[in-house]
Amino acid sequence: MSEHQQDFSRHQSLFQTNIEMASPSEPSDSWLKEMDITVHDLPYVRDVLLQSFEDWMKETGELSFSKRSGWAVFDHEGAYVCGEKTVHDAITGDCPDLLRKCVSTHEMVCGVVENAGRSAYAGQRLCLVPVLSRNGRLLVAMLACVLPPDRRKDAGLDTVLATALHYQSCFYRRYEYIFVSDVMKVQRTAEREASRRSLLFQIMQRMHDQIDVDTVLTEVLDSIAMLYPSVELSLMMSQDHQHSNPKVKPLVFHPFGEDICVRAFMDGRLTVQDCAEGGDCAEIAIPLGGKQGIYGVFHLKMSRELKEDLDLQLITMMIDTAGNAFENAKLYEQSNLLIHELRLINELTQRLNQSLQLADIYKLATGELLNIFNADFCCFLQFNEERSMLEVMSCNEPSLSKDFFSKDYGFGGLVYEKKEPIILSDYHLNTKVSSKLMEVTGSQSLIATPLTVNGKVIGAILLTHRSPHFFSYDNYRLLQTLASHIGLSVSNALLHAELRRMANRDMLTDMYARHYLDEAIQHSQAKDFCGSLIVVDIDQFKQVNDTYGHQKGDNILKQVSEILKTSIRPVDIPARWGGEELAVYLPQLGVHQAMKVAETIRTRVASETDPGVTVSSGIAEWCVIDGKISVDSLFYRADMALYRAKNSGRNQIQIEDMNE
Repeated sequence: MSEHQQDFSRHQSLFQTNIEMASPSEPSDSWLKEMDITVHDLPYVRDVLLQSFEDWMKETGELSFSKRSGWAVFDHEGAYVCGEKTVHDAITGDCPDLLRKCVSTHEMVCGVVENAGRSAYAGQRLCLVPVLSRNGRLLVAMLACVLPPDRRKDAGLDTVLATALHYQSCFYRRYEYIFVSDVMKVQRTAEREASRRSLLFQIMQRMHDQIDVDTVLTEVLDSIAMLYPSVELSLMMSQDHQHSNPKVKPLVFHPFGEDICVRAFMDGRLTVQDCAEGGDCAEIAIPLGGKQGIYGVFHLKMSRELKEDLDLQLITMMIDTAGNAFENAKLYEQSNLLIHELRLINELTQRLNQSLQLADIYKLATGELLNIFNADFCCFLQFNEERSMLEVMSCNEPSLSKDFFSKDYGFGGLVYEKKEPIILSDYHLNTKVSSKLMEVTGSQSLIATPLTVNGKVIGAILLTHRSPHFFSYDNYRLLQTLASHIGLSVSNALLHAELRRMANRDMLTDMYARHYLDEAIQHSQAKDFCGSLIVVDIDQFKQVNDTYGHQKGDNILKQVSEILKTSIRPVDIPARWGGEELAVYLPQLGVHQAMKVAETIRTRVASETDPGVTVSSGIAEWCVIDGKISVDSLFYRADMALYRAKNSGRNQIQIEDMNE
């Protein structure tokens, strides 16, 4: 490594230390600092590089050194991104080798602009400083600088290095901002949906609190007018009802059926068209109907611009609710039942949102659905992508817990494949679909609905009862409504789990990070009798990188990591300790049992890697009868054993020396 490159590393270390001291990280945002650029991000970082350069110029552009120097940014392939075009011309016209060298070595390179006749910077010193990923293995961009004239050869190089670090911090600030913006967008969407549900709940509750037709219709008209006061609204009723509200009018059937309200009434669906009189105007007709038929049509007239901002789904749901309330207005008990259902939805959503653990959500939802529908059995199925089967995530029938089924088997498979809910009155009369759930539990009635997350069906919800004809159509409809809210909670839990996985995983090897391994060992020492730690180091890994390149070195690291993961038990914890060093913790195993595992890893690595490499390992153990041993002490003893293995010829395993 060159002297200037060493300076650059020292500057970078100090810079990072200062950042950490100035802004101590909280556990809640530690996952963000684990985020790093990957090769998949490189085609999309051009705008980030440009924005980072603009930020950097605003913050440093008035400094004397910045004003007297020429600056430009190139991407990871050497293509010009932004900055002074004259700097780009000086590099590509006079010093193209510097660009190629910086791309290939990932190190700072310098040269002199010599073509006095063609360059505005003739005779001045030019430097290219790499902008690397946080792990230092991936070239993201290059910051080019033409230094102001000076007689000294190394004048200003320290300032260039410091300035490059500042630009790199601007880049990662932008990079983190983009990622956080995406997360916040998901959060805002969830909050907006929760607000929409709350508003709909309030409006629907007010309508169903009424027991006369006039009040129900007036309520829905006033609610839409409140949400969209500039919309011209009327209700065209087909029946001969006398209403005091001037917005309620009779629906007149024209002989040619050209009226939009008549068409919506006859078709039973929402209809949209431009106004017949032309101009910047649009009309929307939404049927008002219930279980028994269509009773009228809501007619909305507005500007075309307002139509684009109209939440038709919300308005349609309001009108559908009004139709049900209208149909059942004089049935006081039915009205109270609908209110009760809405309260169940609200309460269920609140309870589900109290946890972000997927297992807790499924368990809570199972208990709530059993209680709401008085069902005998409830089963949640979720598609397992690794096994391409439907997995039982929660079920109050113990024999089915954690079971797997083909994705086209039974009623769960039927719901998953067809993406439609089903209702079954008597399983004994069914001759087409077999079901282990129905047969094991002796159930005869069933209602089932898809479990949807972010618009994608990921599984199914099944409720059964031993009696035939137990579930009503209202139950069937309510389950579909509750399923959408359960799906939203599952979506939040999956997002939370993915964020935790990213925070606890090494991006290259997909093994656990060291901090997770430390916590796992501490947890094990609190409940287990003993445990062993194996530290694995790839022999002469630097020589592999020097011979085959860093990309091949990364591939070797992945191969060894995969061998390690497939050589241990499911309860064992593999992790990347740092660099080419890996580790695996074996709970409830002593050092001699760990020796067998380490030997399996050693022999497999020697025979299965391409190009072939070997590994050395050090093993340490703890036992409750030896007294409390800290995690740091366990790591130290395993590391000392690894050190002896390295010094004894490599490609071997050493056990800790208790005298050390």
